[in-house]
Amino acid sequence: MTLLTLVRHGQTDWNLDRRIQGSTDIPLNATGRADAMSAATNLAASTHHTIYSSPLLRARETAEIIAAELGLGAPILVPDLREREFGEGEGMLVSEYMETYGGWHASVPGAETLHDVAERALRALDAIARDSRRRSTPVAESVVVVAHGGVIRALIDHVSGGTLPRVGDQIVNGSAHRFEAAPGMLRLLDQTVLL
Repeated sequence: MTLLTLVRHGQTDWNLDRRIQGSTDIPLNATGRADAMSAATNLAASTHHTIYSSPLLRARETAEIIAAELGLGAPILVPDLREREFGEGEGMLVSEYMETYGGWHASVPGAETLHDVAERALRALDAIARDSRRRSTPVAESVVVVAHGGVIRALIDHVSGGTLPRVGDQIVNGSAHRFEAAPGMLRLLDQTVLL
């Protein structure tokens, strides 16, 4: 068994503007760096053995801050943890996106479906759990994974069949969601907003 604590990256200027980032590589702003420090402070209450991250700058920078605060090695970058690709919707304000396409499940040219995001994120978490079991003694390990709101939402929806309530309307920057992974199984344990 591996405990996976998924943390959403800190705030960016595009988050602040309510602009869809998708796979566009936007850095953290000052508030985002503070979000990462707050997440690290809250994560320090538990033991964690390693940290993984999406390669996108906002997640990688969040992971680097957390790793430094928790005394972990450099984050291991996992391409399949990247945010959902929104195709023609990238860079749009959320309000414009909703007006143009009608919702998050809409078919948008060049965009990934939420199902596609969940499938690749599940593959990534399975690989992380296997990798962490190889690196760890004892086998049960606690791992931090820094990802994106769309990835975390897709995983929560997948493991719950869409039935679990969410913390607010969005996955908050710096929030943490704890999962338990074992071969062939992923279970949501806790949704916690770390502020």
